[in-house]
Amino acid sequence: MDNGSKQQKIFRVGMLGFGTVGAGVAKILLESRPPLKDKTGLDIRLHKIAVRDLKKARAVNMDASLFTTNAMSIATDPEIDLLVEVIGGIEPAKSVMLAALKAGKPVITANKALLATHGKELFETALANKTSIGFEASVCGGVPVIDAIRDGMVANRIESIHGILNGTTNYILTRMIQSGAAYSQALYEAQSKGYAEADPSTDVKGIDAAHKLVLLSNLAFHSMFDFGEVYAEGIDNVNIDDVRFAAELGYTLKLLAIAKRRHPGADPDEVPGGVELRVHPALIPNTHPLANVRDVFNAVLVRGDATGDIMLYGRGAGMMPTASAIISDIVDAARGSARQAFTKLQFFQNPRADLPVIPIQKTRSRYYVRFRVADQPGAMGKIATVLGAHSVSIASVIQKEPVEGGDVPVVMLTHNTLEERFRAALTEIETLPFVKRPTSFLRVED
Repeated sequence: MDNGSKQQKIFRVGMLGFGTVGAGVAKILLESRPPLKDKTGLDIRLHKIAVRDLKKARAVNMDASLFTTNAMSIATDPEIDLLVEVIGGIEPAKSVMLAALKAGKPVITANKALLATHGKELFETALANKTSIGFEASVCGGVPVIDAIRDGMVANRIESIHGILNGTTNYILTRMIQSGAAYSQALYEAQSKGYAEADPSTDVKGIDAAHKLVLLSNLAFHSMFDFGEVYAEGIDNVNIDDVRFAAELGYTLKLLAIAKRRHPGADPDEVPGGVELRVHPALIPNTHPLANVRDVFNAVLVRGDATGDIMLYGRGAGMMPTASAIISDIVDAARGSARQAFTKLQFFQNPRADLPVIPIQKTRSRYYVRFRVADQPGAMGKIATVLGAHSVSIASVIQKEPVEGGDVPVVMLTHNTLEERFRAALTEIETLPFVKRPTSFLRVED
């Protein structure tokens, strides 16, 4: 074999960022290069790595000559075949990715926030320049959910997605359920173990899960959705009392990301068809497939018209699971299969006329609600009367003994009802003189 043939087999990778995930990518390429070459027939090598600080200590020892502070050079270097973006954030990630795409280089990214907010521009740039974007690592780390929806369920009309997409919040809720810890205590524990950032707001407010839901919904419904269309509510206001009462009722609490197709004419309130996109804490029965997904694990339950329910489960974050997904995308790009798969993705070109996003007020659910009422006769009857006036029917009730101060906790589960009716009923109930604010409620996903 001549020198030129050998040269053709080398696939040079430029990487933007060298944090936890970047170090994982480097570790796999360094330690697994011979077996990876045997499996794929490809000689994949790190060629250049852009970082902010050349003097910073690295988790993986690398030749100093590989590092540069010139991020744009990664995109424009003619020797680099592919860009891996693991720096996160919007800029300079977006500008460097656009430059690489315009140079015809495939791009691999784990940056769900960037794709959820600027995906249309990036995807269209890739298509125009006959290259591709790989984003398997952007949702659920090493769990191959993107590939499963894009390719494995291609024969299906996907009806719904229910996902536990954020490991930090799942760990916090697990600790609250298992140990009875209050939210603040469980968050502190997550931070001390490195599962939560010093500023955890992106995770605990549901923003991270909403970014991921946009990407999954794009694939599932073959349309381009905007992050601003997702209703996002976090776990930062979850009360430990509600976790305990839910357990008594046979439910467990999860932060769910939900994408649900609703067909025209199927709703008793004659709400037009479309898609529900929402992230919020929800109670699910202990028998639900997602109920036993604990700690930092992620899972996605996808319902297709042909397959029925399919669940994918695994570690959703961390150095090696996310790096594993990135390596998979690198191999696809080096083989040339990534461009073919990317070209078939039509979601960023399709019109959205038949798939409006249904506002949260027009969604239907069952509800868990906890009132704090003064211990006086007739209170329950008046609450039930208001609920009935708003077409909210009660499925079950738990009334506890008075607590400190004489208030009585009253817990109810409702039948399926429209959110705007339920909210209107709560607003009226909270004006009753014997009801102490605030009232606590959670949606129920059966």
